[in-house]
Amino acid sequence: MEATLSRSFGSIHPVPLGYHSHLFNSSFKVSNYCGLNAGRISWAAVGFANCGFKRVNIPSFGCSGGSFGRRCSHVVNCQSSSNVTNSPSVKRVVLVIGGGGREHALCYALKRSPSCETVFCAPGNAGISESGDATCVEDLDIFNSASVTAFCRKMGVDLVVIGPEAPLVAGLSNSLASAGILAFGPSSEAASLESSKEFMKVLCDKYGIPTAKYKTFTDPSAAKAYIKEQGAPIVVKADGLAAGKGVIVAMTVEEACDAIDSMLVKKVFGSAGCRVIVEEYLEGEEASFFALVDGENAIALESAQDHKRVGDGDTGPNTGGMGAYSPAPVVTKELESVIMESIIFPTVKGMANEGCKFVGVLFAGLMIEKKSGLPKLIEYNVRFGDPECQVLMARLESDLIEIMFATCRGELHDISLSWSPGSAMVVVMASNGYPGNYTKGTVIKYLREAENIAPDVKIFHASTALDSNKNFIATGGRVLGVTAKGANLEEARNIAYEAVERIDWPEGFYRRDIGWRALERRQVKL
Repeated sequence: MEATLSRSFGSIHPVPLGYHSHLFNSSFKVSNYCGLNAGRISWAAVGFANCGFKRVNIPSFGCSGGSFGRRCSHVVNCQSSSNVTNSPSVKRVVLVIGGGGREHALCYALKRSPSCETVFCAPGNAGISESGDATCVEDLDIFNSASVTAFCRKMGVDLVVIGPEAPLVAGLSNSLASAGILAFGPSSEAASLESSKEFMKVLCDKYGIPTAKYKTFTDPSAAKAYIKEQGAPIVVKADGLAAGKGVIVAMTVEEACDAIDSMLVKKVFGSAGCRVIVEEYLEGEEASFFALVDGENAIALESAQDHKRVGDGDTGPNTGGMGAYSPAPVVTKELESVIMESIIFPTVKGMANEGCKFVGVLFAGLMIEKKSGLPKLIEYNVRFGDPECQVLMARLESDLIEIMFATCRGELHDISLSWSPGSAMVVVMASNGYPGNYTKGTVIKYLREAENIAPDVKIFHASTALDSNKNFIATGGRVLGVTAKGANLEEARNIAYEAVERIDWPEGFYRRDIGWRALERRQVKL
């Protein structure tokens, strides 16, 4: 079986998408902020002058003080959070790759780290820039490893945190490692856990990891025959990355066969859908489980649960996630131990045995089966979830930079994590029409007022820009993640929705029942 695994997947590891064929282009647009010590400012300015980076000084647009920080011609100064102690003497410069809500949350947590000096984010977005949580590098091509490496060397970057899956699958971690630059995120080989569902399934078979029974097909007729034999409901998945749209939970045989035609005949997902997985339908409650992995050791993060369906009551089509909360009552401490022993540890060991050690954060999508109460692995992601990352970073009290350094250096056995008590919730605000067609460029007002509703409110920007009048406008489907903490989930929910209702955005919408499963569970216990 080991030889079979190697043979089957020796050719599926993604080839970097032109990574090494790009010519180096060292022109980057950087939005800068004040507060960094004079020594680093001088050094950074020399770096920009020597390699042609463009410096753009963005005015404050009325944002001053508090969590937003003051704007001028310097870079962001990372302040230690009051609830984190034992500040290290070594200060780190960090580059976050990506520009969505997850990356905003990571920048926010990294900036609060006592060991942080500077956070850059490429490409970032207007909300990240305006909040003062990072210095955004708008023109850095994150799919050009030579440019990323050059930027890291010029700016003295100590750690690169890769947020989205695409640069991981394309091999950015590999390239940075070859250049001697520390990167938080797996190699392209280890990223196959996400980029190929068949790879994950075969690994599960080999190492006894519980998952839904399945078969793999490239022939549409054979796939349809299997579906008719198994009956519905049944699940059809594109093998590769399909921007979150490659999973069809078919409630009828006809719907499942249509999905097969869509992927294998019409090629709607291109090469990502040239192979499909047909697997059994699991009934139960879904949960998101995150673990830090240093290649050999793993430690669990706090639990979280998201809401994938677009509509209240978990209705309508799947999305990237309409909200999340932490902790998730469904994941008890007893269940966490079962997940680590039956799923996470065997995966870490299996990947090491296969010659592609996993280093980074492992995100397991789980189904807690209704009939047994035990977890089964639905899928793996090789990065933080979005919007789960937002609630996790809101609750994290440990130094995220030191945690990531320990992960990259194989030192997780020395790490323990500290979390704020109570709960956190994020409510996603999306453009009308999402996940279908939607209009871009609509104006969003009163974001600062919403964030000032309570001290523990933070708005993470997923896809915003500034128009000519300096108003925030929506540029994508999921646009904002309104996040709040509370003594319990009900309080966090009330604060989050109070902030949401303060925002003036007629062209946006949100679910009004985030956390309903957990709140219902709490009522039953009472």
